[in-house]
Amino acid sequence: MNRRVFSNTGVSVIIVSINGEERSFEGPMTAQTLLQSLSLDPQKVALERNRQIVPRSTYGAVDIAHGDRLEIVHFVGGGEDQSFIDEPLVVAGVRYRSRLIVGTGKYRDFAQTAEAVKASGAEIVTVAVRRVNLSDPSQPMLTDYLDPKSITYLPNTAGCFTADDAVRTLRLAREAGGWDLVKLEVLGDKATLYPDMRETLAAAKVLIDEGFKVMVYTSDDPLFARELDAMGCVAIMPLGAPIGSGLGIQNPVNIRLIVEQSRVPVLVDAGVGTASDAAIAMELGCDGVLMNTAIAEAKDPIRMARAMRHAVIAGRDAYLAGRMPKKRYADPSSPLSGLI
Repeated sequence: MNRRVFSNTGVSVIIVSINGEERSFEGPMTAQTLLQSLSLDPQKVALERNRQIVPRSTYGAVDIAHGDRLEIVHFVGGGEDQSFIDEPLVVAGVRYRSRLIVGTGKYRDFAQTAEAVKASGAEIVTVAVRRVNLSDPSQPMLTDYLDPKSITYLPNTAGCFTADDAVRTLRLAREAGGWDLVKLEVLGDKATLYPDMRETLAAAKVLIDEGFKVMVYTSDDPLFARELDAMGCVAIMPLGAPIGSGLGIQNPVNIRLIVEQSRVPVLVDAGVGTASDAAIAMELGCDGVLMNTAIAEAKDPIRMARAMRHAVIAGRDAYLAGRMPKKRYADPSSPLSGLI
C-alpha cells in the first residue's frame, strides 16, 4: 500500500486513513505538512502512524505514505467517555472504539434508528437485505439516515433457514454495497430462532472460500464455536438466549468456555434485554455485544441505547479490573482491632 497513485493531471496523490476516515492529499507530504493542511497546531495534538507514536520533534522528517493509517488526538473537556482506556475491538483487521453493535430493525422510523445508533456510540450496525419496493422506489432508505461511509454496515442473513439462501443473500449484499464483512445466521425453526449449525457450517465454508469476512451467529456449544474459529470466521457470536426474548445471559458457563478457547473476538448475539445483561456479557470476557430488540422495543429507545453504551463500557472495565473472589462468610471492610 506504500505506492503512490497519480491523478489525471499527473499529480502524485496519496490516500490515507485518518481517524477511520479515508482522505486524499497531493504528495509528497510529511507529518508536519499534513497537520498544516488540516489546520491543526502540531503543539496541541498527538499523531500515531500505523500504530506507532510519531514524536512531535520528528514531524518534519516523517513522510506520510499512501495507505498509512493515522490517528490524531487531542484533549477535550469532560471525561465521561471511557472507551479509550482499553485496547480497541479489532474485527478482520479493523479497529473499533465501541464494543457495542446494534441492529437497525423494529424502530418507529429511520429517523429514530439514526438517533438510537448515535446515542449507543456504535460504529457497526447490522442491516437486513430486502427487495426494493418497486411500487414506490422513492420511499426513504436507511442509507439516507446512516451514512455507510461513516459507519460500518454489517449485512446479515436474518430470516434465512438454509445455507443456500444465506449465501445468496450475502452475495447480493456484496454486489449492492461492496461489503465483505458480513454476519451469517442460518436459523433452524421459527419458534426458537436457534441456529441450524449444520447449515451454518456449510454456509460459512462457502462464504470464506469466496473471500467474505464472516462474523457468525452460533449456538453456545463450545465445539461448534471452535470449528467455526478454525474455519476462518472473523468473530464468533454465541446466543445468550433466544433472539428477541430479552431473557438475559442464560448460559454463562458455555459463553466463558467459548471466550477462553477462541482466537477471534467473541460477541454475545441475542437475548440481551437490559443494561445489566450487556454488562454481564462483558464481565464474562466477551469482546462485545450485539443487540437490536432490547433497544428498539424499549419504552424510550434513545435512553436505552445510551444505557447500553455505558453498560458495555462498565462491564468491560469490570472484567479487566478482575472482580473480588466470592466468599462464604462476611469479611469486614474496616479492621476490627483498636475498636473503642
